[in-house]
Amino acid sequence: MPVNFDNAATTFPKPEMVIRAASYAMEKLGGNAGRGGHALAMKSAAEIYSAREVIAGFFDAQPENVVFALNCTHALNMAIQGIMNDGGHMIISSLEHNSVARPAAALASARKASMSIARVYPEDQRTVESFRSLIRSDTKAIVCTLASNVTGQLLPWRDIAALCRERNICFIADGAQACGVTDVKLSDGINILCTAGHKGLYGLAGTGLLISDGKFPIVPIIQGGTGTASSSLAQPMLLPEALESGTLNLSGIMSLKAGVEFVKRIGIEKIYAHENILCRSFMNELKGNEKITFLRQPQASYVPIVSFTIDGIQPETAAAKLSSAGYYLRAGFHCAALAHNYLGTENGTIRFAPSVFSKKSDVSGLCEKIKLIIP
Repeated sequence: MPVNFDNAATTFPKPEMVIRAASYAMEKLGGNAGRGGHALAMKSAAEIYSAREVIAGFFDAQPENVVFALNCTHALNMAIQGIMNDGGHMIISSLEHNSVARPAAALASARKASMSIARVYPEDQRTVESFRSLIRSDTKAIVCTLASNVTGQLLPWRDIAALCRERNICFIADGAQACGVTDVKLSDGINILCTAGHKGLYGLAGTGLLISDGKFPIVPIIQGGTGTASSSLAQPMLLPEALESGTLNLSGIMSLKAGVEFVKRIGIEKIYAHENILCRSFMNELKGNEKITFLRQPQASYVPIVSFTIDGIQPETAAAKLSSAGYYLRAGFHCAALAHNYLGTENGTIRFAPSVFSKKSDVSGLCEKIKLIIP
């Protein structure tokens, strides 16, 4: 039976309750929420609002500030471009995914905004000081990942949030690898949280979230039908409609609601503990092999992701061999050019990422296959 250890990209398998929720939406919710006052549309709208309430409770937000997106990339683009629309300076980290790095770089290249890159260190205080040293009088936003999608390193986001509060800077957080395995709340000081629905929250692919505390207005980068103020040519500016032009992914939203409820039912601490045990087992079974290098440092904290390299074999080649043996891991640059440049991994890495459904016996089986492909 093939085993998925690429859950940092998309969790699979999905919980049964997620599959049932998506099926329910397709079988019973045939209306277009906000487009009509008939019973079918109203029922769909009520279900979407219920999803907003569940998600808002999970992240300590207000339901009206929960915006549904296509994915985390979509949410981050809305946040970054929406906050930096009239210029200014932003700071990102050296571990950013391209979902942050590319829109930031594009704004800087077009001279619509300026950008600085804060170096991330194993020690939290050095990382915070790295951000602090780059703040200018025109700094409008700090945008950073809560946990690296390459190594899993956790950034000291609560301290970075406190720094932003001191300077009245908007803190935009990429929670794609942290949400669902660590306790992330807007009350931690995050102004805009962007995250994927299909990773640690166990929703279907094609789901994402932008959750705001309402402090910093976000200028829409997409305009169109919202179901409100339809007689006006001006885009509504109130959330969530301002950022939700077009028909919503109803089945995806229902799956995301169920995914959040699944995570709540098990408990984030239990999920983290289970996945972390598997990561430790993975490293322990392979430790001592001089050809394997784990990209972890003792001073840093990590979510349950392990990135590694094998001397004498390219990451993509190793992953292809493991795939043929029934173990699925991602190899390459993980859409994170900045991070690999910072790490010095010029050929990329192989990434091990378990889920709540992963088993220790599968980890042991993977380790045996890795030993067989080492040159």
